[in-house]
Amino acid sequence: MTANGWAQIGLYLVVLLALVKPLGLYMARVYQGEPCGLDKVLGPAERLLYRLCGVRQEEEMSWQAYAAAVLLFSFAGIVLVYLLQRLQGMLPLNPQGLSGVSPDSSFNTAVSFGSNTNWQSYGGETTMAYLTQMAGLAVQNFLSAAAGMAVLIALIRGFARRSSKTIGNFWVDLTRTTLYILLPLSLLLAIVLVSQGVVQNLSPYRQVPLLQANHDASGHTVVGAAVARRAAHELAEGGGMHATSVAGLLHELRGGARLPHKTVPVVDRAGQRASRRRQASRGSRQGPH
Repeated sequence: MTANGWAQIGLYLVVLLALVKPLGLYMARVYQGEPCGLDKVLGPAERLLYRLCGVRQEEEMSWQAYAAAVLLFSFAGIVLVYLLQRLQGMLPLNPQGLSGVSPDSSFNTAVSFGSNTNWQSYGGETTMAYLTQMAGLAVQNFLSAAAGMAVLIALIRGFARRSSKTIGNFWVDLTRTTLYILLPLSLLLAIVLVSQGVVQNLSPYRQVPLLQANHDASGHTVVGAAVARRAAHELAEGGGMHATSVAGLLHELRGGARLPHKTVPVVDRAGQRASRRRQASRGSRQGPH
């Protein structure tokens, strides 16, 4: 292994160990409704979302109501992604003129992104228009991951509260996960990716000459909103925008861009574990609700 490889492993471990506990404590404060710092900036947006959606922040759900809300939300996301794929040939932000995705592939992709099971059976740049990538898949990268994290927090509450009949409010957990955890982390990661030269635009693909061209070969440079998809992809580990994924030149122009790809998912999950321990400990001290 090269010196650069060892240096990246060492930096990876340092970043992981340095961020696990503070991120876990931060996530615990978010889910417990305590001040977390970003609430001063994002609190108005959170409260506005509750008002628009008719959500009562203080009203908790039974496990049956919580499960029903999760299933309803996931089903709505699956339907939306399916329709975007099927209709993308008639929708804007499709400079390549890609036609609608086949029914079987649309269903497979919609269920995959809706359930956060990371199954990608298509080539992103030759199948999905920019609108489908951004309004469908990128949104599901956030929301399906947020729904999964909300379910995990509800499970922790169920164990910690023991005899309580409620386990929180799914819509509140979903909103807080997205606003206070996934969006800030994605924004930081997007800044890193942009600094490393990862592409972010809505331009049509560009034709480029090949070094070893022949009569039946042509080349094109695949562009698009790769930064936005890549940042969400790292946190949720959904399908990527380009078929070449992290091996693609436009995803990683420099070696440093590979570090977030390796570090962010592990730090995020380690933070969730630290958050679970704190909430479980707090629940056991408070006793039955």
